[in-house]
Amino acid sequence: MQRTRRGNYESGQDFVLEYGPLRFTFNELDFTERCEQAAIRLAFIGGQLGEGEREDLVNLTVNGSVSEPISPLGRHVNDCWPELVGPASRSLVHWLRRLIFRSAWLDQRVREGELDVSFEESDGSFTYISPERPGEAIELASPPSWRRVAYLPTHSGPGHSGSSI
Repeated sequence: MQRTRRGNYESGQDFVLEYGPLRFTFNELDFTERCEQAAIRLAFIGGQLGEGEREDLVNLTVNGSVSEPISPLGRHVNDCWPELVGPASRSLVHWLRRLIFRSAWLDQRVREGELDVSFEESDGSFTYISPERPGEAIELASPPSWRRVAYLPTHSGPGHSGSSI
């Protein structure tokens, strides 16, 4: 029985996430979009973000805090910090990173032919399916919700786009 060698996800060299032997590298746009989609999935943000808000969200994800906020989102993070931080496995930063890693891991499995993917237009989500079990969706564990301390952007307009994880 031949064992499949799993490759590492790569879209650029701007950001790196490592877990065990896996090393995933991202370009800035890919990483930023994944940060935003992870925050939406966690119900921490209620919609698309502006440029400064995205920068603060990326800083939170990469550095584990927003030391010098440049947007209302960064200030919101600092105002709500006691509710966002906690044991490592329960912090917002942990879950942002986990969902970004999970999305890249799934994308790499699709690239390598280990998974198929279908887009659900009704809710804008993706469903992953093992080719060995056609029609049977892979169930992913649901992440916790940060809805009680969510940041709700007060704007919308040009430059607000995204993709789903």
